[in-house]
Amino acid sequence: MKYVIILGDGMADEPIKELNNQTPLQYANKPMMDSLAKLGEVGRVYTIPKGMSPGSDTANLAVLGYDPNIYYSGRSPLEAVSMGVELLDSDVTFRCNLVTLSYEGDYEEKIILDHSADEISTEEARVLIKAVNEHFKSKDIEFYPGISYRHLMVWHKGTDEFDLTPPHDILGKSIKDHLPKGSQKDIIYNMMKESYNFLSIHPINIERIKKGLRPANSIWIWGEGRKPKFPLFEEKYGLKGSVISAVDLIKGIGICAGLKSIDVEGATGNIHTNFEGKAMAAINELKRGQDFVYVHVEAPDECGHRNELENKVKSIELLDEKVVKTIVRELDALGEDYKIMILPDHPTPLRLRTHTDDPVPYLIYRKNKEVPNLEQKYDEISTMHSNNCFTKGYELIDYFFKK
Repeated sequence: MKYVIILGDGMADEPIKELNNQTPLQYANKPMMDSLAKLGEVGRVYTIPKGMSPGSDTANLAVLGYDPNIYYSGRSPLEAVSMGVELLDSDVTFRCNLVTLSYEGDYEEKIILDHSADEISTEEARVLIKAVNEHFKSKDIEFYPGISYRHLMVWHKGTDEFDLTPPHDILGKSIKDHLPKGSQKDIIYNMMKESYNFLSIHPINIERIKKGLRPANSIWIWGEGRKPKFPLFEEKYGLKGSVISAVDLIKGIGICAGLKSIDVEGATGNIHTNFEGKAMAAINELKRGQDFVYVHVEAPDECGHRNELENKVKSIELLDEKVVKTIVRELDALGEDYKIMILPDHPTPLRLRTHTDDPVPYLIYRKNKEVPNLEQKYDEISTMHSNNCFTKGYELIDYFFKK
């Protein structure tokens, strides 16, 4: 038996007037997912435990079977693992975004225009983070470049007693009410503020402005955490597996779980990613003897944060055509029994431009065990009529493997 989970990050949404009061998942042309739904099982799952922030970190941990209440130790240390940064138990890590702030007024009065600086290229970002590190590096603090706008700060023997806001939660808002809080807040705040002074005039950003792109004119520090520890996936489920993603967070979760992390050329973490390349990488892993593959696609989430309605619909359609259809076709050709589960980790409603903790729809299909229900579709509204509902998200994968 081969197992595949296809996760469309932030794919779930709300009914939208411009889509005839349908959600993007309802409105999108996704014949493969809907055909699997007619022959499989659909339901809802709460991936975010009550009281926890609705992040991709907690949600993907839950989808992979790890109770976030027990195993979550912060977002950034998971990214650090993916980046190959060796951490001590005394280290505190932070996500460092390159963001676009408005130009007018004092720093604390500025508005956060874009949490990704127009999805700045990794090449440009590396130059800027190098400048940030040269400016702030000390025996205690160091910055590491990541992918696009996503980077890392490590504070040796630091504190994690902060209240820090994810930048994608406050898009279009003044940062005044969302500045760092905690005993060492001034250290974080002063670095963010000072970074604006030299990043806003950096040659990279001057060129970006000339090209009509948003500048990465400030760092934004958040997502504090410590070195994670949780049991290996193979020990939990007796399955050897791989994870395929373009973002360090998901790669880091996979590596911590003992899954093999696969890099795919052209995988970007946005709508211009190599969808089909991810699908074929999954198939190749199964052919090489892996029992399980976790395929993560970030595009719908990024479109939700950027309030790009057409692109969110398009990202779902590309996921259906280039990922789901390809994987089903290739698995059928292998001739082995297999199971597929499709779901988002959390909703990212276009209206809000950030995550919510509402339940998300799941779809489970098993080859040779079809249960026809021709009225069944895969979307948020259709699954509301299902009796299948998991209130503890980390229990769904057990059900997927054992059902």
